[in-house]
Amino acid sequence: MQTIAPRSRAVARAGTAPRLWRLLLVLLAATGVFLAGAGPTSAHAALTGSDPKQGAVVDKAPDQVKLTFSEKVAMSDGSVRVLDPSGKRADTRKTTDLGANTYGVKLRPGLPDGTFTVAYQVVSADSHPVAGAFTFSIGAPSDTKVALPDQEAGGGLVGLLYDIVRYFSYAGFILLVGGAAFVLGCWPRGAGARPVQRIVTSGWVALTASTLILLLLRAPYTGSGKLADAFDMGKLGDVLNTKTGAALVSRLLLLAAAALFIAVLFGAYEKREDPKEKKDLTFGLAIGGTVVAIGIAATWAMAEHASTGIQAGIAMPVDVLHLLAVSAWLGGLATLLVALFRTTAVDASAVQRFSTVAFTSVVVLAATGTYQSWRQVGSWSALTGTSYGQLLLVKIGLVVVLVGVASVSRRWTGRIAAEAGGMAPESAAAVVVEQRAKQSAKQASKQTAKTVQKKPVTVPASSGDAGDDPKRSAQLARQQAAMDSAREKRVRDADPHRSGLRRSVLTEAGIAVVLLAVTTILTTTEPGRTEEEAANATAAAATQRSGPLKLKVPFDTGGTDGKGAVQLDLDPGRGGSNTLHLYVKRPNGSAFDVPEVKLSFTLESKDVGPLPVAPDRIATGHWTANGVQIPMAGKWKIAVTVRTSDIDQVTVKKNAQIG
Repeated sequence: MQTIAPRSRAVARAGTAPRLWRLLLVLLAATGVFLAGAGPTSAHAALTGSDPKQGAVVDKAPDQVKLTFSEKVAMSDGSVRVLDPSGKRADTRKTTDLGANTYGVKLRPGLPDGTFTVAYQVVSADSHPVAGAFTFSIGAPSDTKVALPDQEAGGGLVGLLYDIVRYFSYAGFILLVGGAAFVLGCWPRGAGARPVQRIVTSGWVALTASTLILLLLRAPYTGSGKLADAFDMGKLGDVLNTKTGAALVSRLLLLAAAALFIAVLFGAYEKREDPKEKKDLTFGLAIGGTVVAIGIAATWAMAEHASTGIQAGIAMPVDVLHLLAVSAWLGGLATLLVALFRTTAVDASAVQRFSTVAFTSVVVLAATGTYQSWRQVGSWSALTGTSYGQLLLVKIGLVVVLVGVASVSRRWTGRIAAEAGGMAPESAAAVVVEQRAKQSAKQASKQTAKTVQKKPVTVPASSGDAGDDPKRSAQLARQQAAMDSAREKRVRDADPHRSGLRRSVLTEAGIAVVLLAVTTILTTTEPGRTEEEAANATAAAATQRSGPLKLKVPFDTGGTDGKGAVQLDLDPGRGGSNTLHLYVKRPNGSAFDVPEVKLSFTLESKDVGPLPVAPDRIATGHWTANGVQIPMAGKWKIAVTVRTSDIDQVTVKKNAQIG
């Protein structure tokens, strides 16, 4: 909630222009927030190239298969598998980092012709699993028995659980940091309020539990996808040796320090009565809490998207600032909501101070959000044409609604403060009620303590005097406290300004919950910049595959001088009209003047063909045909018939992808 403190007389005389400028800045800042996402966004790696290329047909088996990604990835010896047409491993199971984000796996010698499948599963530098597969062929394409799992990396039940736990980790951090900041910076008296204590403590518990669960789920999330692997101690040890594992362990250590911070905040700090001592302790807690909060935020920044990609040295501190600003804003908003609904004495000055904190937060978010949006999206086409960009547009819509509700909350706050002159009427009444309740409780406690120390004596008491009866005194004190609480509640609920503020803050909190859910989805969505790069690489590979078809077809008619090869060139090599050139050569590479060459095309999967083609001889060993019609793209069987004499003839068949 962006609540703004009531203006002073000097500011009021200045007119409405400052208010309009502040509202415009809030709109700009909030737009920046949701362009970048309230939590860390991901920069998944994508396969941008390979050698052999996807769908390529090579004359002989390469020594190794190379894969190039958009960023550095973590890869083990089993991360890349090359499978032959029968589904057997064709690689040596050893991967090599070739530099420039390129990795290679050696192939075994003596591989057969046919279609080979390359399957990979790696972990990108931002900690997200990336998997995929492509094919290439040796000699000519063929059928393959390889069956790859349908489940995507990081998907299934484990992926769902991992995403849910990530949501609770972000929510826990926001409640922990934002709640503590609200108490120290806006409402120090709130350290003694049980509802405020519970929300901060709940944030710590949620973040700690989610961090432990993420650590256990990490192995199946990036590997097999089997939930049982979460309890495999060997795989857990492997996780601890990764960047993400080290970040999660560091977060747990910092959460231990955060537990000490909470104990002091709601213990020694709340009990301090001397103003100087409390001021010194406030300063110490602010410094220590800031250091711990920065450290916890850095465990996301150093292990996820900010640590990779362009300008990582700038992106990591910017990411930390972004997460801290979101926590101060949304976490403070959640704490204020609890205080309005569950406590009795929320000072209007506390709401005014939170206004300053919230405004400062959105200014920081404006700067960091703009930078992060440029870094992750990169272009207008990525904003509108990718899943990541479309989610950002959804978040922009949410922020428009959120800012509208915040403006309503701002008006309620101004009315409360204007009427109370610094403290809302119900807050002042609540203070009196609270003090009376505490005095009654103290008196009852003292009376009870005296009766424990003294030997009980039976003395008749008058019906109208309960002062000598400790049980009766305690009962009266509880009744008085209940009456005071009920009176305070009636006063509080009867005030239309406070009720209006509660409703608007509750609406803001609901929007914030949806916002955090959308943000969690963004953390597992490939950024627009990376998605466009991958799409461009795929398009380039498709262009390569649908370009001119070149196919070498060896033949042997069995007669004298019956060996040679036919080089087939089909241009442009896609559905429609094509130009065909055939070059017949002897084993030594010289032109072979044969009496006849003809061929046919058959697409068995669509029951098309055979489509005969009779090329014309235009030179020694060179035959051509224009207007060769290929009805559709697909894996075509090409039958080449070569006659070297009146009686020596052979037909050789090859499969090739056209289009």
